[in-house]
Amino acid sequence: MQSVKKISSALVSVYHKENLEPLLKLLHQQEIILYATGGTKDFIESLHLPVVAVEDITEYPGILGGRVKTLHPKVFGGILNRRSHSSDVAEVEKYKIPAIDLVIVDLYPFEETLKKVRPSGDGEEEVIEKIDVGGVALIRAAAKNFNDVLIIPSRDQYSFLHHVLENQHGTSSMEDRRYMATQAFNITSHYDTAIFNYFNSDKKITTFKQSILTSHALRYGENPHQKGTFYGRLEEVFGQLHGKEISYNNLLDADAAIALMNEFSDTTFAILKHNNACGIASREHVVDAWKAALAADPVSAFGGILITNRVVTKAVAEEINQLFFELIIAPSYDDDALQILKTKKNRILIIQKKTTIPQAQFRSLLNGVIEQDRDDQAGLILPKKTVTNTSPTSVQDADMEFANKIVKHTKSNAIVLVKDKQLLGSGAGQTSRVDALKQAIAKAGQFQLSLKGAVMASDAFFPFPDCVEIAHQAGIRAIIQPGGSLKDQDSIDYCNRHNLAMVMTGMRHFKH
Repeated sequence: MQSVKKISSALVSVYHKENLEPLLKLLHQQEIILYATGGTKDFIESLHLPVVAVEDITEYPGILGGRVKTLHPKVFGGILNRRSHSSDVAEVEKYKIPAIDLVIVDLYPFEETLKKVRPSGDGEEEVIEKIDVGGVALIRAAAKNFNDVLIIPSRDQYSFLHHVLENQHGTSSMEDRRYMATQAFNITSHYDTAIFNYFNSDKKITTFKQSILTSHALRYGENPHQKGTFYGRLEEVFGQLHGKEISYNNLLDADAAIALMNEFSDTTFAILKHNNACGIASREHVVDAWKAALAADPVSAFGGILITNRVVTKAVAEEINQLFFELIIAPSYDDDALQILKTKKNRILIIQKKTTIPQAQFRSLLNGVIEQDRDDQAGLILPKKTVTNTSPTSVQDADMEFANKIVKHTKSNAIVLVKDKQLLGSGAGQTSRVDALKQAIAKAGQFQLSLKGAVMASDAFFPFPDCVEIAHQAGIRAIIQPGGSLKDQDSIDYCNRHNLAMVMTGMRHFKH
């Protein structure tokens, strides 16, 4: 079996015509016979290039509004015949089937159409018509017969074919053909996955199917000895303006930071470390929000991740430039602010883009994958229920909402202490809720932040009144928690005896 195969003929059937013209002209220059269908044939003829209509091969017109054009033995026989099998060669000669050495196909834009019609909730007929049948069959046939046929399964591979034709003088190597067959099955499997997930949107068939075609190699994984890769389109989420290549840990922190900041509409600045907020505050001016966020824990802020939902101005840049930090995310930056921030060559500067975050979340574990819906419920679920004799003031109510948004994005067990929309201390990832509270109180004390009149948020209920008592002794005067413990009344009774306000939301926010 020959490794190098001469390309004498090509079947071209594409939906997108962009960047096709130079390739067609090169094929013509190399005296490669062109076969084409409908719109592609018309396009080739508009370039004044010779082309043979597929209908002339099959002696059968395209039917059903173009749904059936290439599905014919003379087309698939030309692709699938094995040149080294004498029986295949005999049948090809008997039925006058022209050999096809190269197949150039792209698929109907199913996913693009789905994105366009989904927001309106209608348009299913348009979506269904973008399920390609013949194109997928052509790709699979050519890929299956990679020993003899080169498949170009999307416009993304035009440059590859151009390189092959120019540098190998109209021939393809076994390496080329096998590589493109791999690309082909990658594309068709992704396409089928998208179609399946559309039909299975109600999850009646419980199976895990996800496919992402694009990837970014990362510097390494969580540690230098681990490889890391991101699968997805980072450019849809943010643009990097400056700094070293983004890492696995950077992405984990960026994801946590963006999820947290999406909770806030007021001018807010946050500092995160290991996916948890170590400082966050809302103020009228972004510079003041930064100063208040930093005050919560300037030690942990060192080497952290910064995020704000406002423009980074020169004044902000001058303030944050005094701290060593790994990465900053903002919707935009003033030019003079960028000049300041770019003085550190490795510092990563990111612009956050508005994009839809998928509702489903996945995590690999053991020998499989677990899936859940994203916790996209508001940080404070209304109507909330005041369960104590003392009701929270309007200021306490605003602080509890602020605190509950933070605790939702803090590792469990989690406790968050807030006053005047400023994080004063948090306990994250503790094995005991009492330990989480003690850690939060200690953090506030470490940086001389008074807890007098502050509020406390817990990501889950209090099984005993001990946390309420400790919080009260530290100066806390209002508490927000999900409720649901068999001993909720014990905590309520303690609050009533000491004139504390307690609000229950009825919704837990564990984050493991």
